[in-house]
Amino acid sequence: MTDILGYKGKRVVVTGCYSGMGHATAKMLGELGAEVHGLDFKECDLPLASFNQIDLRDPASIEAGVSAIGGKVDSLFNCAGLPTGFPAMDIMKVNFIGLRHLTEQVLPLMADGGAIANIASTGGLGWSRRIPTNMEFVTTQGWDAAVEWCEANMETVNEGYSFSKENVIVWTQFMGARLIKQGIRMNCTLPSPTETPMMKQFHEASGKDVVDAAAEPLGRYTTAEEQAGGLVLINSDLASVVNSVVFPVDGGFMGGLATGQVDISKMMRRGRKSE
Repeated sequence: MTDILGYKGKRVVVTGCYSGMGHATAKMLGELGAEVHGLDFKECDLPLASFNQIDLRDPASIEAGVSAIGGKVDSLFNCAGLPTGFPAMDIMKVNFIGLRHLTEQVLPLMADGGAIANIASTGGLGWSRRIPTNMEFVTTQGWDAAVEWCEANMETVNEGYSFSKENVIVWTQFMGARLIKQGIRMNCTLPSPTETPMMKQFHEASGKDVVDAAAEPLGRYTTAEEQAGGLVLINSDLASVVNSVVFPVDGGFMGGLATGQVDISKMMRRGRKSE
């Protein structure tokens, strides 16, 4: 079993490959023998099979980027995202509306055995309390309808980040159950705080103590490479029936939260700040 993950010779697409988790994921996939095609707003320094600049706030840019890749795509890694601190509609477009639109462009290029991994966040854990609202939004048809929904419901969208990540989680579960009938899997990861260029914005928007609370019980921030490992695993051949899963890559945060070993009172400041 020399290629247990099954990436050798596979054509994969990675968004957000310029930096952070996306860069680490693209690098890892290349080292595993995949043919890596990158998409990002800024150019990537890795030796990719191709790179195309896209803006996830612009559907035409997304469509042009995917069209330039063409051919069969075996795996898609949706790693691009914006942190808190940006305009709410920009966050919604990049983190969910653009992610969904890009995925919809890639899906016709995928066949039985294809896999999609999305990056969500523990910031989206409120999804379970308002599934009807999330489902109403994620099932909007097309770019314009999603934007119009957000503009009509800005009190729900709020600062953008939490709601965008809630919808990545709900949409992943919804689409995973549908796409598996075509032999295509979709899962998402829940990273704990990770040392990437985005961390400065998270500290400024939420407070370092709030972010640090989400790094327990591990007691440190994870690395982009550790997060890439989770993404590469769930999209691999080894995980062939892992589907519609919300996969914590968090050093035990979710387990600690469920069993009362994480101080949730610090985390709740995030919600109060954004109200």
